[in-house]
Formats: sequence, C-alpha cells, structure tokens
Amino acid sequence: MTHQILPTAELGTGGPLVGVQGLGCMGMSEFYGPTDSGEALATLDAALESGVTLFDTADMYGFGRNEEFVGPFVRANRDRVVIATKFAIERSEDDPTRRAVRNDPAYIRSAVDASLRRLGVDEIDLYYMHRRNPAVPLAESVGAMAELVRAGKVRHLGLSEVTGAELREAHAVHPIAALQSEWSVFARDVERSAVPAAAELGVAFVPYSPLGRGFLTGAFQDGAQLSENDFRRTHPRFSGDNAAVNGGLLDPLREIAQARGVTLAQVALAWVHQRAEVHGLTVVPIPGTRKRSRLAENTAAATLRLTAEELALLEPVAERVAGPRYADMSFTSAGRE
Repeated sequence: MTHQILPTAELGTGGPLVGVQGLGCMGMSEFYGPTDSGEALATLDAALESGVTLFDTADMYGFGRNEEFVGPFVRANRDRVVIATKFAIERSEDDPTRRAVRNDPAYIRSAVDASLRRLGVDEIDLYYMHRRNPAVPLAESVGAMAELVRAGKVRHLGLSEVTGAELREAHAVHPIAALQSEWSVFARDVERSAVPAAAELGVAFVPYSPLGRGFLTGAFQDGAQLSENDFRRTHPRFSGDNAAVNGGLLDPLREIAQARGVTLAQVALAWVHQRAEVHGLTVVPIPGTRKRSRLAENTAAATLRLTAEELALLEPVAERVAGPRYADMSFTSAGRE
C-alpha cells in the first residue's frame, strides 16, 4: 500500500495548518504492550512523508518518556512538524495506578517547562489541558495557559474532554485552537454539546481513539487476546459480555468494508472524517499506530467517502455499545454534561 499526501486543514482561527489526519504517539511508549522502537521511529518518518504533520503526545505517556522519544524527530523536522502535548494528569512510577488531575497555575508553569525540556524545543505548537479539574476555576487555568503564549513557550492552546459550556468559557479567556476528545463510531457523547460549541466558535475537533482503541479494526474479539501489559485487557468495552456485544456491532462495518474492498479501520476513520461535513467544523483525527503498514492504511481513509446509505448503516451503532469508555468516567467530560 503506497502512501498518499494528505490534504490540509487549519486548527482553529489563525491556528496551524496541518494534515487532515494526525498521529497519536502514546502507544510508542506505553499502554499497548511491547514496542519495536526502530519501527516506531520509521513510522514517524513515514507519517511526515505522507502529509501527517500533527504529532500528538503528553507528559503522562510513559511518565514523560514519550516526549523524550519523539523529541529528536521533532527537532530534526522542526519546520514541518506541529507538535502537540498535554498537561494535567499527574502520575507516579512508584504507584502506576495513581491518577490526579492538576489544573492550578503553578503546576501548569512547571509542567510546560518540563515538557519543553523533554522535547528539546523552545516552543510547543499546541498545548492541551489533558483533563479538567472542576475544583479549579477554568479562568485561572486558561489564564495561566495564555501567559505561556505571551511568554513564547506555547503557540496555540487546546483543551481535552470538556463540555460545550466549558469550551465557551475557556475561549472567552483566550482563543482555543483545538478540542481533543474521544469520538468514533463507538463513542458519540461529544455530539451533545462539545461539537456544536466547537463548530460555533471555529474550534477544530481532534478526535482521539477514532478506532475505538483498536476494537473497530476487528483485529481481536476481547482483551484476553492482548499482551499482559496492555491496558485494554481491563477496559470495560474489551471485557466479558461487553466484548461479545460490541463484537457483534462490527457487522455493518464489515459489510461496508467488504463491498468497498477496504478495511474496517478505513471505514471507521472515513466516518470520523465525514463528521466535518455533518457538523460543519474542522475534524483532524489522530489514530495511533507504531507500524508503517497501519499508517498507510489509516491515511488512505482520509479521502474515502461513505455514501448516505453506508452512513445510515453506522448511525445506530454507538447507542448499542456495551460498557463505558473508561472504568472511571470521572476523568471525562461525560459527568459534567
């Protein structure tokens, strides 16, 4: 499968111009089992040559090691790469299960300096608040992020997993270029308020997990087929009866894929890309992969157009999905809608 050069889109009003599909780099350091570092590095290079210019990481991925991993690639291609990273989720290597959400200004100032150091760059192109802590006033957090823009440490601001009301509140403090939240054939709760608000404000939407953490590829039936250190083994939608129900929901994707001569992943990604037209906003999904073959498959989906009949087949899937997106949904925007 040959690479194609992706079309481009602007992230927000006056934001960076990027390929219409980005690359999630999280799995290169953690969460999805063992990684072939050489192949992962080759995938970064292949992505750039395909027109992928938005590369997504976070300070929590691999306890900072993911930023260190992608840093040399970013520096070697600094004029072509739009690097996005995130702050807010505080972890401890002494207790990997621990999670805390920090949005206080002092933490934000410390976090950005640490990310800049690990990436080895002078400025982060797109800096996201990874999760919202409602105990901290949003104006304080976004105000501190805006200070980073004025200080030349950050070019553009983003948010992740916020509601439409929160996006509007933040955007009034400082322009928000992108909202990153989960959005896929399996996960559509963002359409309640976040997507309409983003469309109204001219904020780009960056869907993470557009392939349902791989479930929508049809590559496995449940978490038991994954490596022992793959976090999806305990993920609600990959477990027990939920996995059995969700496996059955892939049938319409298989029907479309077989008729088109494409893969299930390409059908799922094409659906996400076409949300741009359905909702009237810029959509730049960031499927993650560590393999060049999967990268080529994913980028080919960016220009695959599903018919109205095919979209109708996929319309009821999300409401039938068994299990929540996360075991602890308090780390998402869902409970604040």
